Amino acid sequence: MPPPPAPAVTPPAIPPPAPVVVPPAIPAADKLFAEGMETLQQGGHERALELFSAAWHEKPGHAGVAREFDGALLALKKNGDMAYAQGKWEDAGKRWMGTLRFITHPAANWRGYPFTRSEVRAKVDQLSAALTVMALTEYRRGDVPSAIAGWKTILSYDPGHEEAARSLETATKQLDTLKKMPPGK
Repeated sequence: MPPPPAPAVTPPAIPPPAPVVVPPAIPAADKLFAEGMETLQQGGHERALELFSAAWHEKPGHAGVAREFDGALLALKKNGDMAYAQGKWEDAGKRWMGTLRFITHPAANWRGYPFTRSEVRAKVDQLSAALTVMALTEYRRGDVPSAIAGWKTILSYDPGHEEAARSLETATKQLDTLKKMPPGK
């Protein structure tokens, strides 16, 4: 008699896979704000304000932006003042223009600032006027490359400055003409 058949062995049941846990998505506004805070801590005030503005655009009234925006703007303006005091004209102009760009942002509490928009605009205008006088003086002395550098400085922070753009164009053409002339003429 043949031996009885062996009982069928069923393999142990494989447990169902655990459900995939997806962490909640971080809202874009919060990501932008976090990047702005990191940039702010590294001293990038204007870039931080750009990121805060983008966060505000994604989520108007963003609490973090409302809390940090004014401090970043005040620091940007102060850095412009310090750059000016150190004779760093281009840096001063760029920081003051950045201040003007963000002072009217909805997150800005400009009424509490120790300066007004018109005061910052006046600083930019005075800087541009002083640099224009310096560039014209160099131009009249025959130092065309120095004059060109002065007008380029103005345009680096105020690309719409028409007088500097016209003067730069004129001086650049003159310099090109001078370079083409044979020596001794």
